[in-house]
Amino acid sequence: MLNHIRNIYCVGRNYAQHAAELGNAVPDYPLFFMKPTHALIAMEGQMLQLPSNQGEIHYEAELVLHIGKSYVEGITVDELVDQIALGIDFTLRDLQDELKKKGHPWLAAKGFLKSAPIGPFRPFLGEEAAKHIDFSLRKNGVEVQRGNISGMIFHLQAIVDYCAATFGLGEGDLIYTGTPAGVGTVANGDQFLLYWGSEPAGECSILMSDS
Repeated sequence: MLNHIRNIYCVGRNYAQHAAELGNAVPDYPLFFMKPTHALIAMEGQMLQLPSNQGEIHYEAELVLHIGKSYVEGITVDELVDQIALGIDFTLRDLQDELKKKGHPWLAAKGFLKSAPIGPFRPFLGEEAAKHIDFSLRKNGVEVQRGNISGMIFHLQAIVDYCAATFGLGEGDLIYTGTPAGVGTVANGDQFLLYWGSEPAGECSILMSDS
């Protein structure tokens, strides 16, 4: 499926507690950025190589929507999304802070190779059903993030409507919907496991390297 992904949209600051932990203001509308498709990689228990020479890298666990058909006005998110997955938005935080101070785009901090690992897809049973299931991230066996879409500032319908109206939205697009509180640093050898409820939903380990 990953070979057929078209656009990777990402929503920033979509959980109030996460915005607060980074000292960011809560936005008035969905704050979108993008990652190149080259950033996308399946989480299959393998070692992922991330850069070690560009400052701190942070993990951000997120629910990811897979768009199953072209958006038309009035379509519901339940009709539009056919599958979901969990993913990690890896962020070069020091670089992002530097870019923000200069008023530059975030691409170098958010879109580097392997910065968008994603677990296996599963059928989307609807927005209301998803509110009854938490997602979580464990780092080296310890839970570091837990979220639920009911805690989003901008819910799924608002996200897809805004994305479609502003950028376009069609079959094969992905939307990383934002991360809850608990973001932290990545170190060499870290193991990350994602869970959808109690079900494993993606796994990888980290190799920090300059090459």
